[in-house]
Amino acid sequence: MENLSEDRIIKDRIEKLEKIKNLNIDPYPSRWDSERKLIGDILDLFIDSEDSDKNISNDNFSISGRIMAKRGMGKVVFMDLKDQSGKIQLHYKDEENDISKEFLDLLDIGDIIGVDGSLFRTRRGEITLDLKKIALLTKAIRPLPDKWSGLKDSEIRYRQRYLDLISNDESKDIAIKRSKIVSSVRNFMNKRGFLEVETPILVDIPAGGRAIPFETFHNTLDKNLFLRIATELHLKKLIVGGIEKVYEIGRLFRNEGIDHDHNPEFTTMESYESYEDYNTVMEMVENLVSFVAKEVNGTTKIRISEDKYIDLAPPWDRIDLRDTIIKNTGIDFLEFKTSDLLSQKMIEKGYVADPKEAWGVLLDRLISQGVETKLIKPTFLLDYPIEMSPLAKLKPGSKEIVERFEAFVLGHELANAFSELNDPIDQRNRFIEQENLRKNVGDQEADRLDEDFLVSIEHGMPPTGGLGIGIDRLVMLLTEQDQIREVLLFPQLRSRE
Repeated sequence: MENLSEDRIIKDRIEKLEKIKNLNIDPYPSRWDSERKLIGDILDLFIDSEDSDKNISNDNFSISGRIMAKRGMGKVVFMDLKDQSGKIQLHYKDEENDISKEFLDLLDIGDIIGVDGSLFRTRRGEITLDLKKIALLTKAIRPLPDKWSGLKDSEIRYRQRYLDLISNDESKDIAIKRSKIVSSVRNFMNKRGFLEVETPILVDIPAGGRAIPFETFHNTLDKNLFLRIATELHLKKLIVGGIEKVYEIGRLFRNEGIDHDHNPEFTTMESYESYEDYNTVMEMVENLVSFVAKEVNGTTKIRISEDKYIDLAPPWDRIDLRDTIIKNTGIDFLEFKTSDLLSQKMIEKGYVADPKEAWGVLLDRLISQGVETKLIKPTFLLDYPIEMSPLAKLKPGSKEIVERFEAFVLGHELANAFSELNDPIDQRNRFIEQENLRKNVGDQEADRLDEDFLVSIEHGMPPTGGLGIGIDRLVMLLTEQDQIREVLLFPQLRSRE
C-alpha cells in the first residue's frame, strides 16, 4: 500500500509539473538571480536588531531552500523553508500578495524555492518571512518520508543519506563537524612543520600493514594492482628522500568485516618524523587530539554519560602491554610462545581462540577481548611483541619487544605508532617471516615483502617516529558516536536483494 500511495503522489506531482509548465514557468531554472542570504544569518540579524532597537521590518531579504512543511488556512498559507544554516517560517496572505494562489497550490513539501520578503514576529513569537516574491527552483517528484520528524530506519538513513541529511540535523552537524576535524588536524600538523603529500592508491604490492587487500587489473599495463592498505611505505620513502616531516590524510582499503568500528574503506592520517621515536609521537598524539577537540568542540572534555565526562587534555595514561594483559587476563604471553599454547590458555581462561591462527593474531584477539574495553580514559598501551609489529624497532636490550604503542579512548583504538625499523637487513628478514606466515600458516593478513621499499631503506633511513591515527575513530570520539556508519556519509552496506 505504501508503494501504491507513493506512486499516486508521484503521478500527482508530475501532473502539477505540467501545469507549472503551462504557466510558462521553468520548474528547473539554471540559476536564481538574487542577492541570497542564509536563513541562519537573517534570523541572527533580526534578533540583533530587536536587541538594538534598530528596525529592519521594512528591509527585503532573499533566501532559498527546501519546503519542509506547508499549512493552509483559507487564504493564508504558512510554509517552513530550510537551508543548510537553519529553518524559517514563510507567510502568505492572498489578498495582500501579487503571488498567484494557483501557483502556490502547485508547490509541495520537498520543492526547492527562492523567496523575497520582510521579517516580522507572529503573535506566537515566531520569526517569519512575509512573502513578496517566490520562484520555483526545483520541483521534487518524489515525496519526502511521512511525518518529516526524522528517519527512524537506519537502513534508509545510511543507504539514502541525502534523505537523512534533509531530515536529521544531527547527521548534518556530524558531517560539518567531520570537515572541521580534518581541517583542524591539518592545521596542527602544518604548524608543527609537517609537509602534506599524496601517495598512490593503486599499488603493486599491498604492504605496510596486516590486512587482506582488494585486487583489480590494469588493462594497459596488463598487470594486477591492489588498493593500498596503508600509506606507510611510500611515506617512509619520502623520509629516505630527505623530507623530514611528512604526513598524508587519505583513504585506505581493507577487505575485512564490517562492524561498529570497521568499514572496508576508511580514512587515516599517517605521519613520519625523522630523528624522533615513539615517545615524541606519544606527546604529539595527546596534543593533537586535545588541540582538535578544543578547536572543534571548545573543550577537551567528552561526555560518556549524563553526568560523567573524560578529559582528553594531556598527559594521557601510559601502561605496559604485558603487565596490563597479565593484570586483566592472568596470561603472560611470553610464557606461551606458540599458537597451540596460547590458544589453549586463552580457551582455559574463557576467551575465544583458534589454534590454527598465527600467534600474533591470537594475542591481538586476547587484547581485544580482555583489555581494550577497560581502557576508558585516554591511554597509551606500550611495547608490543615483535610478531605483531614487523615494521617497528626493537626496544634496546630486547629481542622480543618493540617500541610500539596503541592509543585507546572509551575502549576503542584511536592510533597506532612505532619507532620505525630502519635496519634494512632486519626488515628484510621480518618481511620474509611474514611471507612464510601467509604461505605456510595461512595467515592471509600477514604483511608482504616490498622489494622497492627495502631498496629505498638500504640507501639509509634516519631514526623515525611513525603514526597512524584513524580519522573516522577521531570523529566518532569528538561527536560522541559509537557507530562508524554515523560518521561516514556513505558507508558500505549489503546489496539489496
